[in-house]
Order: sequence, then structure tokens, then C-alpha cells
Amino acid sequence: MRKLLAILFLFPVIAAGQLNGTVILNGKVVGESHEGLASVSVAVKGASKGTITDSNGKFSLVVNQIFPFKVVISSVGFSPQEIEIKNARSKLAIQLTSQTYLANEVVVTASRTSEKILKSPVSIEKLDVRALKETPAASFYDALGNVKGVQLITSSLTFKVPNTRGFNIPNNFRFMQLVDGIDMQAATLGVPLGNAIGPTELDIQSIEVTPGAASALYGMNAINGMSNLITKNPFTSEGLSVFQRTGVNHVDGIDHSPGLLTETAIRYAKAFKNKFAFKLNGSYLQGIDWISDTRLDQNPNNKNTANPSYPALNGVNNIAFDGWNKYGDDALAGSNTVSITGLKIDGATNKTLTVARTGYWEKDLVDPKVNNLKFDAALQYKITPGTTLSYTYRVGKMDGIFQRGNKIKLDNVVVQNHQIELKGTTFTIRAYTSIENSGDSYNVKPLADNLDLYTGGSNSAWASKYKTALNSFATSHGGALTSYNLAEATQYARQLADAGRAEPGTPYFNRVKDSIIKINNWDIKSSAIPNAPATGGAALIQKSHLYHVEGQWDLTKQVKYFSLLIGGDARVYELIPDGNNFVDFKRPVAERNTPLADGSFGSNIYYKKLGGFAQVTKTLFNEKLKLWGSLRADYNPEFTAKLTPRFAAVYTVKEKHNFRVTFQQGYRFPALFEALSYVNNGRVKRVGILPIINEGLGYRENSYTQSSVAAFNAAVKFAGNSDSAALANRSLLKPASLPNGRPEGINSFEVGYKSAVVNNKVFVDFDAYANIYDGFLGQVQVFVPIAETIGADGAVLAMVDRNRDAQQAKDATATSPATAASNGQDRYRVYTNAKNKYTTYGSSLGVSYNFFKTYTISGNLNYNKIKGIKSPDLFTTGFNTPDWTSNLSFGNRSITRNVGFNIVWKWQNSFLWESPLVTGKIAAIHNLDAQLTCRLPAVKATVKLGGTNILNNRHLEYAGGPTIGALYYIAITLDGLLNK
Repeated sequence: MRKLLAILFLFPVIAAGQLNGTVILNGKVVGESHEGLASVSVAVKGASKGTITDSNGKFSLVVNQIFPFKVVISSVGFSPQEIEIKNARSKLAIQLTSQTYLANEVVVTASRTSEKILKSPVSIEKLDVRALKETPAASFYDALGNVKGVQLITSSLTFKVPNTRGFNIPNNFRFMQLVDGIDMQAATLGVPLGNAIGPTELDIQSIEVTPGAASALYGMNAINGMSNLITKNPFTSEGLSVFQRTGVNHVDGIDHSPGLLTETAIRYAKAFKNKFAFKLNGSYLQGIDWISDTRLDQNPNNKNTANPSYPALNGVNNIAFDGWNKYGDDALAGSNTVSITGLKIDGATNKTLTVARTGYWEKDLVDPKVNNLKFDAALQYKITPGTTLSYTYRVGKMDGIFQRGNKIKLDNVVVQNHQIELKGTTFTIRAYTSIENSGDSYNVKPLADNLDLYTGGSNSAWASKYKTALNSFATSHGGALTSYNLAEATQYARQLADAGRAEPGTPYFNRVKDSIIKINNWDIKSSAIPNAPATGGAALIQKSHLYHVEGQWDLTKQVKYFSLLIGGDARVYELIPDGNNFVDFKRPVAERNTPLADGSFGSNIYYKKLGGFAQVTKTLFNEKLKLWGSLRADYNPEFTAKLTPRFAAVYTVKEKHNFRVTFQQGYRFPALFEALSYVNNGRVKRVGILPIINEGLGYRENSYTQSSVAAFNAAVKFAGNSDSAALANRSLLKPASLPNGRPEGINSFEVGYKSAVVNNKVFVDFDAYANIYDGFLGQVQVFVPIAETIGADGAVLAMVDRNRDAQQAKDATATSPATAASNGQDRYRVYTNAKNKYTTYGSSLGVSYNFFKTYTISGNLNYNKIKGIKSPDLFTTGFNTPDWTSNLSFGNRSITRNVGFNIVWKWQNSFLWESPLVTGKIAAIHNLDAQLTCRLPAVKATVKLGGTNILNNRHLEYAGGPTIGALYYIAITLDGLLNK
């Protein structure tokens, strides 16, 4: 590849302070087509003073140095150069040699210290400011989806979740998201908010992504990987910038009429005499969200949770239908169903049908309008040239949808961060707090449940109407139900049973919905709706504080034979009990959901952890071999302490070929929701892993597995649904015997190779890994007999569908009242550890090639796989990752002086998505993104015209998620305003 010619014009001006050594350097950096190069670093060598060029390639740098001194000019895509400034009248021009992207790039996330990316001990990817500006993705955060090894899923326009190396979930506890070193995980919601309250488009400087375990240095939340979003420094990036993006989605009008997307951002930064600087950022986004409306059935009629004895009940006539994006019809989970017993079908008596309540579609329960408002401010003061004290405030308000055990509609969620940091050349001390408020959010499933209960009657009343309608149909059709008329009969019965039910879009529906989403308790009967039957609510009220302090110190100058880095951190979560998601466990079980006289639900809850690490680095053989060794210790009072070591080596051959090998262990303490949740979710309660939650409930030691209860009920129904049939099939019930909870562990092995070859035209990055998970954390549903011990006759009878809850057992109007020998059952979805160990493995290859001036073609190919397990486990782990994914991009940042383009093609093969909410196959994805950029130097503007999924290949990224279509946009950036 030919050398790129960049001419640096320095026109120094002797400032008023020239007598005491102050010089103002003004200049411009241009590319081979003489276009101004933005975001080029211009820094004084050996000093902390520096700046970056504006959108036109211009810069101004105030220097207080003794002549001669050197200025370093560097930018991704060019070899860094040093220029010696001998006097105030210097006028220089230099030639910069092009190089492939990242060849000399420096990263800090991999080892917590600055190092060249080529010699990083683990796989790490970096997107610098230029790559982020040139991405065709709809936002800089979406560009993560193009990074080697990263799987990015979209829950909402406002909510994107990255993951690496398998076990993907929409609320990803195993992948850490940082912004300038600050953890962005919303504690109680369990939501990663990197893009919701993180940097704006104007303030992002770079993103560093570490696929794979990073907990040896970063603690207990990074066993799958981490990303660090790094913002611009107000000392080096001054001025006023304005950004406006306008786009349109739902272009085909299938899920919604075409929706307008707008995003506005503004940034202002100012430095004063290289001692004090500040920056302000704000942005506002609004649009019509992607819509989840997949109408597939995950409980087809051949399953034992449906009606396999009656094949006529299929398709739309499946009376046990459990839709992907429908709620209140949750038959597969063993809830929201009724058993219609004592039927005569085809002449046979005492037959039973399992019927799901009708429920509501997700699109009818959530408003697709979303917005995201965020603001941050930072103050920085240089105590000395190498020591900076800073304070940062960050706040974000967001709407959207995310999927946990159920779908959650986020509405007016507010998260605030306060951070103070003291950073020197060898140390960093940082403290921050995060304040979370879930606002007007609500849970979609209990909303559907309670809409059905409020407007359609209790389960027993609805079942009674359904059975009456069936018998009426039989009477009018020859006096019998048969395989020929059963489908028609059940349709007729549902129609009559649903009479009076609130229909979406009606004022009645809207009034009841608005009332339910304001009631916090999802289960216990409430009179909060005037003149309403007793029912529950759907409000999600979660509030918490997070307090975190950490520090690290580079002791390399204090030791003689190696480099030494030490650090430590401590964190405290403070939970405010709401009586529905989190409770005061010191209160008796029967009172935990009941408010006290002061309106509170008891004392606040604290969840703590602390840790520390030491890292030794040593170079040998003339710096050809570099060794890392680190050891971290973490402690949580609820568990035993854990040690996590990491060993790594990088060997360099001929200064270009870098081979690495890494072994590390990692552990993950259960996240806040996994540890302490006590979700009063109606028919199924979700509970955390800590032993204190199980006290008085017995779901760990006195429960049956969900799968065995389903098999048991299928056999009982086939045998006539009698008590004697139940007792005769008791051997099908299997005790759950859940273990006591412990941290999830991982042993990770990785090898890799990085190189910049062919005169730095080609950049190659390859890695392969194997991970072994022990004590994998997940959820299992179990059934607990009320006031009975498993194995007893009463416990067996409690598992029969017609005895599913004590309320129905005492309801004399029920169509099939429970036997007096049974008090019914409670159901729990419990966080616990898997019994098996799970091995995952894979590899990634990334290649970039610069050719013919500024053209670039790059791509990556990624493979991830889980080793099969022969013995069944307590729950399905959900690898949720395609075997193969790839990205291929082609672009040129300067076809002409001021025009560039970039095209990205994405592909992944089909895979199985497994979760407690929805399990199903995700089809292969083929997407094409493209953008065209035009720079307008005269007005300091850049115009970007682009689109994602421009061919509108409608697709799902996870089961139960929204359908993603095309998004077309135009973005205008004004940069470098108010600069001198």
C-alpha cells in the first residue's frame, strides 16, 4: 500500500506570554487527498499537554516548554511521528506512513495498564473514535455488534445487550459494562445500562472489548467478558459540538406504521490554562420501538402439558396454546390453565381437557413509544501536571422493554451516578455511587393475568362457564362431544367464557390496565381499583443504591526485577424493600409482603463484597517474551472467599508475530436479583439463591420438579383424573432436592496470535478458547405441597392440576374442586446451581487489509459451541449462541477529499434459544448495513446518510424478542464550534 501523505502545517504564534515560555501552536493535519483529518492526537512528548484535531483537521495547542521539544502526532491508520520544535518560527511538513488499523494502538482494559494491542495477554478489541464515526450502525453502541466475538441483541431501541462466548441472556449478568471504569449494571433491575445512561455520540472516544473471562482483575461480574466505554478528555477535546439524527423504522408497515426516530445531542468542553477543565453532555432520543409479536405456539397439542389425546385440537384450535409473545396463557409453565374434568368425549366418560386462559398479546399491553434522556457533567482539576482530580455526574431516564423471567416494560426508569476520582501517573483512586429508581415500570405477565382475572373472572368461574358452554354445545349437536366436533366446541366455549372480557383498544381495557399497572403487589388481593373484584397489580417498584470504592497502584518503580500492580475494591448494595420484589427477610414470612404503619416494608437490605489483586509482569529475552501473573481474592459474607489466578505469556517473533497463551479462573457471586429476589408473581413466585429466603417455604428440600409434575398429570388425566389414579402414578413425581447456592465458577484457557504484516497493510487476530463452567447459575421451577411433606399421599394429591391452589380447593363453585385431602400447591422458580459442569469452546479470526490508498476490507469469523451433556440437569442452561457468526466490511474514509463510505454484511446461522419465558429456534440472519459520509469543512459539519438492515430482512435475535427490520437515517454533526 502506498504511503499516505499528511502535511502538518505549524504556524506558531508568539503569545502574550512568550517571555515566560508560552507558545501557541496552530496547525492543520490533512490526508493524502488534502482533506482535513479529524480526531488526530497532537501531544507534547513527555508532558501531559495535548489536543486533537477538529472536524477540519485543525488544532490549537498552548505549550509551555523550553525549546527544543517534541510533538507526537498519531492517528489510527497512520504510523505515529515525532516532530521537533526548535523555535517559535518552525514551519514543518512530514510524511506519515499508512498502517492497518490497530497495529500500534494502545489499550488499557486487558491488564489495567497501557500496552500495545498486539502484545495484549488476552483477546481484546478496540473501536476508536474514527471507527465509531465511520460505522454504518445506527449508533456508536450498535457498532459493538460488528466486533470480533461479540453477540449484540436488541431488546429495544434504547436497550442493547452485548455478550461474548455463549450463555447469552437479555439481562446479562456475566458480561460487565463500564463507562470510564464505572460499572453500568442497574443493580435491582439487573439491566446493563451502558447505552441508556452512558456517553453520547459526541463524547465517545473509544470502546475496548475483552471477550472472555476478566474476573481475575475486575472481580466477580466479568466471567464472560467486558466492555469499557471511554469518553473524551475536556483538556484535549474542547469546543461546542451538536449532533442531530433523524430516521425511520417500521418501513414496511407490518408491525406498526412507519415510525420517526430522532436523536439530538450537544457537547461543550472548555479548558483553562491546562489546570482546570469541564464538559457538559446532553442527548434526547425518541422513537417507535421494535415490536414483539411472534405468534408461534410453544405448547403444541402433542405435549403432555396440552391435550395429546385429542389431535383434532391443533393449530389455532389448540386450547392449551402458549404464545411466544402472549401472556396470561402460560400453559407450558403450568400456570394460567384450568382442567375441565368429567367430560364425555367419543362415548368415553370422565375425560379431562387442559385449557389455557385466553391472555393478551404483548403489543396490546405496552406502548411502543420510547425515549431516552441523558445528561452528564465532568469537572477536572490538575493538581500537578501528572495528577488530576475529577468529579463526574451522570443521569439517564429511559423507556423500553427487557426480558428477565418475564417481559418488563421500562417506563421512566431513572439511574444516577456520582463519581470522584484522583488519578496520577502511577495510581488511581475512584469512588462512585449509583442511584436507581424503576419509575412507572411494570411486569407484562401479571398485567395480563390480572386483566383476565378482573374482567374475565377467576379461574374457577371462567372454567365453570367454559364447561357449561361445552355441555350446551354437546346438547345442540346430538348430545355428545366427539373428535369431529371438539375443535368447534372448544372455540364456542372460549367465546362464551370470555364474554365481558376487556378487549384491547377499548376505553374499558385502557382504564383497567392503567389501574393495574399502578398496583405494586402482583398477587395478594387488593382493593386499589374502585368497585373492582379483588385482584392484583403489575407495578414494578425497585429502588436501590450502590456504593463502590476502588484503587490501584503501580509499584514498578519501587521494585527492581519486575513490574508490580496492586489494587482493591469494595462494594455495598443497599436495597429498599418494596414488598413484592425484595423484602425484609427479618420479618415473618406471612408479613413480608405487608407494609408497616409507616408505609415501608421493613429495614433496608445490604449485599456486600470486597476484593483485591496483585499483578506481576516480567519481560525476558530482549523483550521477546512477556509474562503476566495475577491473583485476586474476593469475599462476600454470604459465601466462602474465592481466589482467581491468571497466568499469561506473549512471545514476539521478528517484532511482528505475537503468540499468546492464557489460563485464568473466575468466579461470579450471584447478582442482586439472583441472590435476594422474592418476587410475588402470582401463580409462580421467583426467589433468590440465599438460604435465608427458603426459611419457612421449603422449596429446596420439600418440592417436586416441574417436568415430573407435568408427566404425572398427563398420566393422571389419561387414567381418569381421580385421586386413585394420582396415587397409582406417584412414582412419576421426582424430588427436586436443590443444593445450597454457591458462586458460579469458570476455568478459561485461551491461545491467540496477533500480527501486522505486509508493511502494516494486513492485521491478523486469531484466538481459540475453552471454558469450563462449574456451578452454573440458573432458574428451576419446582412445586411445593402446602402443609405436606413430599412422598405423603396429601403431597401427591396436591400435585394434581385440579388441586393447583388452595383458593380453588376451597371454592365450592369450581368445576372440579380439590379433594379435601389436599391443601393445594405453591410453585417457585428458584435460582440455583446446575449439577453438571459445562464445557464451551470456540475460536475467532479477524483480518483487516488496507489497499489502494485508503480502501479497507475487514472481516471476522466466529465459532462458539457447547459440549453435549449426557445426564439431565436441574434446568436448561441456555447456551443461546449461534455456532457461526461473521461480519464483513468494505469502506473508504476518503473516496474524495470529503466523501467516504462503509458497508457491513452480517451473517449468523440458526440456533436454539432457551429461556424460562420462551424456548424456540432463531432463524439464520443476513443483514446489510451501509453509510455514506460527506464532510463540509466550510461549516464544520459532517453529514452521514445510512441504514441498518437496509434490505429489511425481518428477523428475531432471541426467542420472545422483537422483530427487527430496516432503519434508515440521516445524521448531521457540527464539531469544533467556538474553538479559537
